[in-house]
Amino acid sequence: MNILIFGPNGGGKGTQGKIIKDKYGMAHIESGAIFRDNISKGTELGAKAKSFIDKGELVPDEITIPMILDRLKQDDCQKGWLLDGFPRNKNQSEKLDEALKAASMDLDIVVELILDRELAKNRIMGRRICQTDNNHPNNIYIDAIKPNGDICRVCGGELKTRSDDQDESAISKRHNIYYDTDTGTLAAAYYFKDKGEVKYVTLDGTPGVKEVSEELLSKLQ
Repeated sequence: MNILIFGPNGGGKGTQGKIIKDKYGMAHIESGAIFRDNISKGTELGAKAKSFIDKGELVPDEITIPMILDRLKQDDCQKGWLLDGFPRNKNQSEKLDEALKAASMDLDIVVELILDRELAKNRIMGRRICQTDNNHPNNIYIDAIKPNGDICRVCGGELKTRSDDQDESAISKRHNIYYDTDTGTLAAAYYFKDKGEVKYVTLDGTPGVKEVSEELLSKLQ
C-alpha cells in the first residue's frame, strides 16, 4: 500500500504517519529527509539540490522528483510507503503522478487531514517539548495531553517551547501555503481527489490522537 498524506502544520500528520508506519510496516518518507540524506551522501542529485539551497532558492521539481522516486525504490519501501511533505502545489502533483506512472509505481491512497486553521495554529503554539524525551506529547490546548503546568505529563520532566512554535508570522506563512486551494498544498491534494483514480480519504483532525488514528486505520482497510 502506497500513500500520500496531506495535513496542515499542527494537524497531527507526523503522529498519524508514525501510526500508519507501525501498523503496516511501511516506510514513512519525509521529503525534507530525502534532501538531507542525498546532500550528506554527496549524490549527484544531492549536489545539484545543494547548489539551489545554498542560494536560498527552491530546488526544481526536475531534481526533487527523481530524488523521491529513487527513495521510493529502496528496499525498505517494498512493503509500501507513506510520502509526507510532497507535493506542495498542483504542478508538483501532476509531475509526481506522471513520474510514478512512468516508473510503474502505484499510488493507492491519498489521505487528507482536515483541521480548522485557527485550531491548527493553537496546536502549534500549545506544543511543549519534554527535555527528557521529545516523543512525550504535551500540549496546553489539547485536554488529552495537557501537561501538569511546566511538567511533562508522561515523565515529570522539564518542558520547553520551541521558538518557531511561538512565531505567529511564520506559522501564518506556512498555513497560507497549505490552505491555498488554487496554488498551494490543498490544490496539490485536490488534484488527486478530482482525478478520482485513487482512493481519497478525508479525516477530521479535531478529536484526540486515538480517535483520529482509529478512524484513519478503519478507512485504510
